[in-house]
Amino acid sequence: MSAEPASGRPYGAAGDGLLRIALPPGTPAEARTTVQRLVEVTGMLSRRCAQLQQALESRVAIEQAKGIVAARLDVSVDDAFELMRQTARNERTKVRELADEIVASRTVPPRIARLRLEMATETNVVA
Repeated sequence: MSAEPASGRPYGAAGDGLLRIALPPGTPAEARTTVQRLVEVTGMLSRRCAQLQQALESRVAIEQAKGIVAARLDVSVDDAFELMRQTARNERTKVRELADEIVASRTVPPRIARLRLEMATETNVVA
């Protein structure tokens, strides 16, 4: 469906093209305004849903990578995340990208293992 304002174009969520609502001729201005607002809100909610889905997928990949790093390096999951976070920071990349690399290879990149040794040496922790 598409809503046609006075300009004759359908109401729609800006830029996403997901929803068009047609209103019959003679629809009161108040109803047109309400429909336009609902279309805008629907577009915002759709974008928010996509953002949340992406965040969930990122979180799953990061959790899997933490488990792989923790198991391979015999560290806690908190320490595994810290190693991943620091490595990503050193490389100016996102933790998600590093996590995707770890999950895809099912191994710990050597640079994370090296960082673990460096951190252990700095804090006098047995590596």
